[in-house]
Amino acid sequence: MATRAKIIIVGAGFGGIAAAKRLANCDADITVIDRRNYHLFQPLLYQVATADLSPADIAWPIRGLFTRYQNISVVLSEITGLDPAARQLLAGGRRYPYDFLILATGSGNSYFNHPEWEPDAPGLKRIIDATEIRKRILLAFEQAEIADDSATQRRLLNFVVIGGGPTGVELAGAIAELAKVALARDFRHIDPKAARIVLVEAGQRLLASFPPELSDYAQRCLEKLGVEIALGKPVRAVDGTGVRIGETLLPTATVVWAAGVKVEGPGQWLGVETDRGGRVAVAADLSVPSHPNIFVIGDAAKVTWEGEKLVPGLAPAAKQEGRYVADVIRARIEHRPAPAAFRYRHVGSLATIGRNAAVVDFGRFQLKGWLAWWFWGLIHIYFLINTRAATLVLLQWFWAYLTRKKGARLITGLRPLFTHPKR
Repeated sequence: MATRAKIIIVGAGFGGIAAAKRLANCDADITVIDRRNYHLFQPLLYQVATADLSPADIAWPIRGLFTRYQNISVVLSEITGLDPAARQLLAGGRRYPYDFLILATGSGNSYFNHPEWEPDAPGLKRIIDATEIRKRILLAFEQAEIADDSATQRRLLNFVVIGGGPTGVELAGAIAELAKVALARDFRHIDPKAARIVLVEAGQRLLASFPPELSDYAQRCLEKLGVEIALGKPVRAVDGTGVRIGETLLPTATVVWAAGVKVEGPGQWLGVETDRGGRVAVAADLSVPSHPNIFVIGDAAKVTWEGEKLVPGLAPAAKQEGRYVADVIRARIEHRPAPAAFRYRHVGSLATIGRNAAVVDFGRFQLKGWLAWWFWGLIHIYFLINTRAATLVLLQWFWAYLTRKKGARLITGLRPLFTHPKR
């Protein structure tokens, strides 16, 4: 190139961070643009929602991740559009020229054409979601403590998690442990152990992407914790009174959504066709067909794997794609042959079901029980260290998690969730 290359990365998730670090110190100016100023370790977000961790334990400023890389700049802004012909990205009323563009925008919650459910059933994608869910859960116990009638009390102590994937399973188990262990002796007029936690899944088994034997194990563990499992029962309605599961109305004040994801942004900006989830189909090098200088990675990309299967929306997948695209761009800048087509290497799937219980699927073999739980913990610490390089902080977090010291039981926010019960 006649001038120094300009590379823009939209999104500072796992894929975007991996791409930026791989491109650090190359002969290019890199700009990372995100609408938030922090990188979030999303696999542990559910622990913020259930008061195991505080937000600062799993999020840290994006700028701090790139302090020592002089060719990487960070911009806090919202993307409003894209002009591929002019090779310019529109954000915050400004135009940012680029030679190469990486779209790593991630995904949001899908309510399957029922956006009206969202206010009563928040999903779990952002820190603000986690703190809102934490507020609702803790406030439900507080309001039940001062409720005058048993019907209101029962409604407040009903908790519904919709979606039987890893997030739903982990949330249901964590809420059960919060109620039956951490809060068990904190109240005088209610018994938190009497809380009813219901996990709803429209399919026929939990953790559908895992082998059946691990799904069965997860269900048994949740039931041992006191979680009720409702399989094959789609949700018909969600509102302020409760959740309609099939033909049954379950009164509740606390609903958490973990049933689906969707992608918004890249497809609309590029004016290309997407699948039902909003993902953009990409070429073998993860570029957008007809736009070889634009790449889509992570949850926003539709990447095939082993025939008709799609690369899962997991952190390791996004990191692999981010590093691969960085290698492609670097090869073009340095006028070297491009790497071979992207090939996803599945390193396994994990889900925890409370303390001392987890499932790990490596494909050819599986782990479950306490050994899988320790493996789950060590893997998460490893990924956190790779991102944050703060071993002492991570060990302190793991010790607090092991000893069940829930120091993040804070109800934040100015607007109360429920009206004060009359006396």
